[in-house]
Amino acid sequence: MPYDNNSDLPDSVRDNLPAKAQEIYRKAFHFAWDEYSDPEDRRGDAGREETAHKVAWAAVKKVYHKEGDRWVKD
Repeated sequence: MPYDNNSDLPDSVRDNLPAKAQEIYRKAFHFAWDEYSDPEDRRGDAGREETAHKVAWAAVKKVYHKEGDRWVKD
């Protein structure tokens, strides 16, 4: 499931985040995909993909914030 390129990311990510934020998202997703492969390492009933997306968004939000409908760097 990990994404090889930013162009492979879901539309919701590509259409909303600047290129650098997409890179953060993709790298964080890859990390979480590997880190939470074991269901016992995840919270509740969250699946591997869902967990990886949550981690990726959290990583983006550490560096970017939303102003109106745009994501801008802090």
